Amino acid sequence: MNRKMATCEGSEARSVLRRVPPLLTDLYQFTMAYAYWRADRHNEPAVFELFFRDNPFGGSFSLFAGLSDCLLFLQNFAFSDDDVEYLRSVLPADTDAAFFSYLKELDCSAVSVSAVPEGSVVFARVPLLEVSGPLAVVQLLETSLLCLVNYASLVCSNAARFRLAAGPRRRLMEMGLRRAQGPDGGLTASRYTYIGGFDLTSNALAGRLFGIPVAGTMAHSYVTSFSSLEEVWPQTLVPCGGAGSVDFICLVKGWLGRVCQILGSKTSLVREGELAAFLSYAIAYPQNFLPVIDSYSVSCSGLLCFCAVALALCELQYQPLGVRLDSGDLCRQSLEVRRVFKECSKQFSVPQFESLIIVGTNSISEQSLAELSKKENEIDVVGVGTHLVTCTRQPSLGCVYKLTEVRGRPRMKMSEDPEKSTLPGRKSVYRLLDADGHPQMDLICLSEEAAPEAGVSLTCFPLGLNKTLQTVTPAQVTSLRLDVFTCGQITFPLNSASESRERAQISLQSLHPLHKRLQEPQDYTVVLSERLHTLVSDITKGNSKGSNFLLSN
Repeated sequence: MNRKMATCEGSEARSVLRRVPPLLTDLYQFTMAYAYWRADRHNEPAVFELFFRDNPFGGSFSLFAGLSDCLLFLQNFAFSDDDVEYLRSVLPADTDAAFFSYLKELDCSAVSVSAVPEGSVVFARVPLLEVSGPLAVVQLLETSLLCLVNYASLVCSNAARFRLAAGPRRRLMEMGLRRAQGPDGGLTASRYTYIGGFDLTSNALAGRLFGIPVAGTMAHSYVTSFSSLEEVWPQTLVPCGGAGSVDFICLVKGWLGRVCQILGSKTSLVREGELAAFLSYAIAYPQNFLPVIDSYSVSCSGLLCFCAVALALCELQYQPLGVRLDSGDLCRQSLEVRRVFKECSKQFSVPQFESLIIVGTNSISEQSLAELSKKENEIDVVGVGTHLVTCTRQPSLGCVYKLTEVRGRPRMKMSEDPEKSTLPGRKSVYRLLDADGHPQMDLICLSEEAAPEAGVSLTCFPLGLNKTLQTVTPAQVTSLRLDVFTCGQITFPLNSASESRERAQISLQSLHPLHKRLQEPQDYTVVLSERLHTLVSDITKGNSKGSNFLLSN
């Protein structure tokens, strides 16, 4: 592990500890824990599982994210004396004092977790985490684990959809910090949109904590803060690798006249303040010149100013980067900008202008990005903020954390809404692949059942109402969950953001195109083994018969 990666992982761990202390949970977790403790049930072995009920954004898949944060939270789970004293002040006054002594000693040393690897494609109703341990402890973990997984997986999935809309060639930059739901929402979004397929972030702290490439140059406020060339200082620039200063303002003025001449533009329409802003920035960062060019008029001023400054930089052996468009018809404007770049390259024999990039930013949504991708355009990088980090199409993934077993006995929640019923017992989850290597269906079965085998047919029941028995023969079989946390210790290497990102891209590539469609995707099948289906039926029938416990002695 290199030093930079180690620094990122250490920073990430400290970030999780600051953001997610054990008190970041709902009060009723403590009241339930107390009731378990009073009944001497707090150490009973119990199993919970975390899953979501519906695939987000009208799609057929999600990406699982937040696992590394969960593991760091579990490893460091402990209440401070101050935490316990606070709980003493808010719990009912008749709470037994010995319970607070119990809380002071509490940790996750008896907790174990199996999980789907972070960055994996996952589907509705498939258990992502299985958490086992003492009943009171694993109950206390519920809200914190949901908080760590819900938004991370949602925004990661949203990013994956933006990546599918953009296609593989165009680079994507996350720039939603200022629009995010608070500092933690912004930081979480930067990490998990990168895992979901974005290439860059504007968030400097995310770059430091997670090793994500950062980018950014200037805002409109920088441009509009200038009004005159007299504000440019210094006014000279040393050629790249050379000696002696060049009067950069004079050089740029000369290039501006030549650019206006070949393009038939009027120098009188060029905004002096905009030119001054570009000059000042180019002198400060001659190797990183990428201004926003629509503060006034792209065609009459911004583009002309850029070309003049960029040509001057090229003459001094610097390489300008490109431009950013932030308003209007991005596709049409990008075509015009590219035409001008090519004309300058041809007329002035400056091949560097052939490699200039065009960045587009303007309240980009998934729909507008998909439409942009269908039109002719020359946009190389798209910056996305509000619609990405706030997940405007769906504000929550709706993950739940449900009890499935106590003292080795299966537990099942039944509801008047059948969709809210849960699946009982400890389980194993397998992904069945077709002959082309595409995921065909996910199989949920009881943990004691033998694993399915490639080439061997099996019978199963599709999850849902009124689904009949079917037979399937998988070409390949993979086990979805791994043991990641055992008796208080992390047993699976924590993935960096880049490692989880790579897994996400590989996982998405394996998915059949019909399941990746942004509009009207084909539903993915999740099935139950015969034994699990029978267990669900037996428990449901037993519950419907009622009980005569009130009549027993």
